[in-house]
Amino acid sequence: MSQLGDDEIGSILEWVHNPDDRNSFSLVCKQWKRMEGLTRLSIRVFEPDSLSGFLPRFPNLVTFECSKPITDDDLKFVAKTCPKVKVLNLNLKRTPYDDFIPVRDDVGDDGLCALANGCRKLSKVLLRRRKNVGNVGVVLLIKLAQNLTNLDLAWCNKITDQALEAIGAANSIASLNLEGCSLITDVGLASLATGASSRSLKKLVLAECDQISDYGVSLLRQMCYLEELNMAECGPKVTDVGCVAIATIQTLKKLNLSWLINVSDPTLVALAENCRNMKQVNLTGCELITGAGIRAFAKHECVEGLMLVSCYNISGSDLEQLTLGCCSLKYVVLNKGQRMWIPMVMQRNISRFYDLIWM
Repeated sequence: MSQLGDDEIGSILEWVHNPDDRNSFSLVCKQWKRMEGLTRLSIRVFEPDSLSGFLPRFPNLVTFECSKPITDDDLKFVAKTCPKVKVLNLNLKRTPYDDFIPVRDDVGDDGLCALANGCRKLSKVLLRRRKNVGNVGVVLLIKLAQNLTNLDLAWCNKITDQALEAIGAANSIASLNLEGCSLITDVGLASLATGASSRSLKKLVLAECDQISDYGVSLLRQMCYLEELNMAECGPKVTDVGCVAIATIQTLKKLNLSWLINVSDPTLVALAENCRNMKQVNLTGCELITGAGIRAFAKHECVEGLMLVSCYNISGSDLEQLTLGCCSLKYVVLNKGQRMWIPMVMQRNISRFYDLIWM
């Protein structure tokens, strides 16, 4: 075995994909351990405190994942040791034990700035629930990571319109998650809608951004390539006025308007008429929706799913009407409590055309 060169060992490793098998491979001898480290492209870290002991073995990592609390110093070490990282997944999964760890010890702007400077090839950065991450780190990341396409800032509640101004000027981001970023206002939405990002964004999540209103939402119609939009629980200031404007985005395929209590039938009519590529609409909790709005989709040729949980003004005959012309429909999601109000014969007839899912 000692006669095998690094090239031969590397060729053998190309056929080993299972992480457990790669670990076993690295135990054969020092040469195999060294080559396994040099060829490894991804790693998931469960004990960030031990980074300095093992990370130098893997200088060519492309993907780095850690769902545990991790410090700024740890990320500075990652940036220095693994400059080729493209995918950084730091989405935090908190456990009851983690609640005793002070937030101040978790990663923030200093660590993110170090990564932005050291890992210039970053294309996907996921920072969900990292509450110390703010505008400074995000702005520098946008400036230096020219290939960034996917950015998840959900529940990073220090993010404000200042960060969105920088994001709006970027021309590469295709997916942006701002769920729970409660400091975002219409000013930030204006930056997204009027900047270069309006021509690159395909997925935008604004769920629980409750300071936005119809004014900012209406501006989003300028995003001419947007395919997926989530505005769930954005509050009472988002009404039919903003959502009818959204319906002019003809590229939309998935739309989540759940728990927008001031959205009603005019929105559905506009969506059915204009969004001919729409496949899924979530209207959970939109209590003003009636059968008239649902029947607007009776002649839609693309929609596959409607979520109508907690929409109590819809009857069985409204659902039956959908079977007449909406051949693409695959399922409708409803409250279990509504089941007793729809005759069983009608349910069986509807189920010949699409599934009724009771929740």
